[in-house]
Amino acid sequence: MTSPFVFTLAAAVCAAPALAAPLSDARIQQLGDAVFGPVMTEHDIPGMAIGITYRGENHVLTRGLAVREGAQPVTADTLFELGSVSKLFNVALAGLAAERGLLSLDAAVSDLRPDLQGSAFDWITLYDLAAHANGGLPLQVPDTITTEAELSDWLAGWTTAAEPQSLRAYSNLSIGLLGRLTAEAFGRDYETALTEDLLPELGLSHTYVTVPDAAMPDYAFGYARPDDSAVRVTPGMLDAEAYGIKSSVTDMLRFLDAYLGAWPVSPEVEAALSRTREARYDTAHYAQAMIWEDYAWPVTAAQLAAGNSSEMALTPQPITRRDRARSGPVFLNKTGATNGFGAYVAMVPQEEIGVVVLANRNYPNAARAEATLDLITRILAED
Repeated sequence: MTSPFVFTLAAAVCAAPALAAPLSDARIQQLGDAVFGPVMTEHDIPGMAIGITYRGENHVLTRGLAVREGAQPVTADTLFELGSVSKLFNVALAGLAAERGLLSLDAAVSDLRPDLQGSAFDWITLYDLAAHANGGLPLQVPDTITTEAELSDWLAGWTTAAEPQSLRAYSNLSIGLLGRLTAEAFGRDYETALTEDLLPELGLSHTYVTVPDAAMPDYAFGYARPDDSAVRVTPGMLDAEAYGIKSSVTDMLRFLDAYLGAWPVSPEVEAALSRTREARYDTAHYAQAMIWEDYAWPVTAAQLAAGNSSEMALTPQPITRRDRARSGPVFLNKTGATNGFGAYVAMVPQEEIGVVVLANRNYPNAARAEATLDLITRILAED
């Protein structure tokens, strides 16, 4: 049965009025420099790749250095760590599993994990894991857990701080568990399921959990505070599922284009991506979908700063269940970071525009969101 929250993006796009020809690439490059040049300077960002998809056309700005040693420049193929933007691939894979009938997003976690029957996971669904509607799961896997058996025992004994559907707790453990359950539904480990079942469907050939030797020359170094050391992400439990993907601006634009209807995907994948945009909960600042954070458009920089604040990431927040899909245009976004990298993606589907910003510096979420909103606003105002 089709969820009442699912809507077809293609239909929404087709219903939009005819628009003038997009801005030239040269002008979008100028706007990008005007907006992000000061951001790079203020936050001492070594390198950036900024991608804009607008009315079916892609524009890429590459600035600065991917690797300071040897002065290796950022290119359209440079691999950046996505941090928590990786979670968007996790939920897309879960949506695809649901479309193929391998699992139900409305099933309780314990339905798929018998070892968790009789625990709090009798009341937490797979969708809830993707929406962080988990009643207070911690941000990270506890440091004392080093094996799968220890993780299973910890989950079985964990108790919620409140009714799961009333408390949102941003959690790598929550989304990591979803990734594990989805991979099991495919009969694979998570990295294999992602690499073989989802990425080819999206046409992504330069996106990895484990960067192969042939692509290592494209892999940027991040530059960490406070000593400016060159770093890359440290492996950890549930890292692939929660924050472990590396990708290029070119692949990330194609990912956004798949959402916007500007890159051809199968009806099955289109429906899977649509599922991830179903916002079933409201926070104080936005509607929470499957990882995507959904604001009514137009949105202000202050609203984005509040929604992307440390408080929202680090402190459990009250949520309420939505009884209907949001009507009208929306602004969707997601931030991500590792110690040396900062990523941000945003889109306004009704305006056929999306932006991805990849940097080899972890800088404030509010700065990423404000600059991206500024760029989108400038592009729309000129066209």
